[in-house]
Amino acid sequence: MTERFSAREAIALAGDDFRELPVPMREFTPDGPLSWQGYDDARRRALTRTGEDESVVCGTAVIGSTRAVLIAFEFGFLGGSLGARTGDRVEAAYTHARAHRLPVVSLVATGGSRMQEGMLALTQLQRVARQSALAREAGLPQIAVLRDPTTGGGWATLGAGADVTLALPGAQVGFAGSRVRPSDADPAAYTAEAQMAAGAVDAVVREEELRETLALWLTLLTAPAAEAEGEVGGEVESEAASGGKVEPVSPPAALGAPGLPATGWDAVRHARSPERPRAAAYLDAYFSRRAAIGGDRCGGSDDGMLCGFGSGPAGRTVAYAAQCGTATRPAGYRTAARLIRLAGRLGFPVLTLVDTPGAANDAQAERQGAGSAIADLFAAVATARTPVTTLVIGEGGSGGALALAAPGNTWATPDSYFSVIAPELAAAILKRPASEVRDTADQLRIRPQDLVELGVIRGIVEHAGR
Repeated sequence: MTERFSAREAIALAGDDFRELPVPMREFTPDGPLSWQGYDDARRRALTRTGEDESVVCGTAVIGSTRAVLIAFEFGFLGGSLGARTGDRVEAAYTHARAHRLPVVSLVATGGSRMQEGMLALTQLQRVARQSALAREAGLPQIAVLRDPTTGGGWATLGAGADVTLALPGAQVGFAGSRVRPSDADPAAYTAEAQMAAGAVDAVVREEELRETLALWLTLLTAPAAEAEGEVGGEVESEAASGGKVEPVSPPAALGAPGLPATGWDAVRHARSPERPRAAAYLDAYFSRRAAIGGDRCGGSDDGMLCGFGSGPAGRTVAYAAQCGTATRPAGYRTAARLIRLAGRLGFPVLTLVDTPGAANDAQAERQGAGSAIADLFAAVATARTPVTTLVIGEGGSGGALALAAPGNTWATPDSYFSVIAPELAAAILKRPASEVRDTADQLRIRPQDLVELGVIRGIVEHAGR
């Protein structure tokens, strides 16, 4: 179990120059709205024990170089439970964030809604959810840090509803608190680490790294977006540049590449070569620093799809979704769709790197909704609110690759191919012998230069120094 910090200790871990916001005052009848016997006494004891008069402390602080609104829960005050006065303070904090265009960081530690206030307490979840939605509409980033414990409505609103969700190691995280779970429930399922494995948490961060991690995220999510006339992703310029003309920008020579393939089968061999650079090499060569999101928020994650935000030219932020050469799982497609929609809300352009033999097609992938996940990514790209630029860096296998590609703004490297189907599978479907696979590759016209001639891609990105 992780250490249980007080609200003020959590604030000190996260940032400096904390300035508490004015506290809205709500008067209750004795023992609260339900006249719950002993409620006032319990509140007085909580005040004496913690020094706080409610379960949440709200204010602004500087994290790295960014001022943000902080919402810090005090678990020592009635288990960090949400009551009407808690809702008052959270709403006031979000109102301040919108008025001053500040990101919101929630340091969550709560046992859920306050039973001494009954349904009045439970309906605070609707109130908090509305404030979070208004922040999203305003384009304000929201980051949650899950402390121990994070359960009930606090997890289901501020925690799971954030744009980026971080957690401290060993923290209890789950909708069900420890006293209301089934008696035979596996406690390991209700941890930060389990939630990360299930795609509900982006990263588990040690307390000594929390401030630096938050500072990086806030810098990336509040940095100016790349201008339309500037470079997007470093590989190619935005479509809007120079009156709509798009010129390739050469990747670093260190990435290397062979010349254009002479045959279709050569294109396949180049794309499948173990020496060919993968997505991480491109991302490392372009971004000075980056931070990753992980998980589809639907129970899964895919290590073969890298998604996140990075610092591009002049410190401008670009979102990225990059396949790593493996068959993409449904969770990977859903994570990429999540990334593209988040980038759209925050106003950042998106770079996608295509490199997959195709979508995963095993039985588990079908049970996990492969078709609907791919369809959702197609929809996210088609309706993207910010420019999407695509570079095919290796294998472009059928619809599993095309789902990540930007219509009309896709480029390719010399060591790549894009095909309606793998040559081997095409030959098998056509009942051709293995000896005809190479000829089939030529017939499919999958070389980068073929794709340019066919109008499928805009151009070939040559590597510098080649």
